[in-house]
Amino acid sequence: MTVRISSELLARIVADASASPDEICGLLFGDAGAIDDARPTRNVAADPRRRFEIDPAALIAAHRGQRAGGVAMIGCYHSHPSGHPEPSPRDAADAAPNGWLWLIVGGGEARLFRAVEQGAIHGRFGEVALRIAP
Repeated sequence: MTVRISSELLARIVADASASPDEICGLLFGDAGAIDDARPTRNVAADPRRRFEIDPAALIAAHRGQRAGGVAMIGCYHSHPSGHPEPSPRDAADAAPNGWLWLIVGGGEARLFRAVEQGAIHGRFGEVALRIAP
C-alpha cells in the first residue's frame, strides 16, 4: 500500500519539527490512499522533549468533526528531535493496533507506519510507502 502526501504539507510538518527542541505532534486527515491535511496539536506530555501526547481536547474535537460529516481522521504525526524517523519502543507501547497511520519525522526526514496487531516493528508497526506528490 502507498499513501500520498503533498510536498507542501510534508515540508510544513518537517519544518515545524526542525524548529522545535520538543517533540511536535498533530493529527492526520484524509482517506486510505492520501493524507490531505495535518493539524498541529499541543504536546501535553509531561516530558515533551522525549515523548508526545496529543492534546485530548484536540482529539475529541476531531472525532466530533468527523462524526458530523467532516474529513476522516486517519492518524497522527510526531517528531523525534534527536532521533530517526522510525517508531520507538515507547511509540509501540503507546499505540493502539487500530490501523492508524503514524507519520514520524526525525533528522529532516519523514517515514510512514501503520499501527497493527502484529507488526514487524516492535510488534506494533508496519511501514507504509509514502508517495510525495507535487
